[in-house]
Amino acid sequence: MLNLQALSANIKMYRKAKGISQNALAAALSISPQSVSKWECGVSHK
Repeated sequence: MLNLQALSANIKMYRKAKGISQNALAAALSISPQSVSKWECGVSHK
C-alpha cells in the first residue's frame, strides 16, 4: 500500500537535500511547479 505522507515527505526531503527548488525540479521533469507543490503537500498522487 502506498503511504502518501511518507512519499510526500521524501520528495521534499530529497529535493531540499540536493538544494533544488520546486521550479528547478519541475523544469527537469517537464512538469509544472504546481505539480511538485501538490506532490509535497500530498494533495496529488498522479
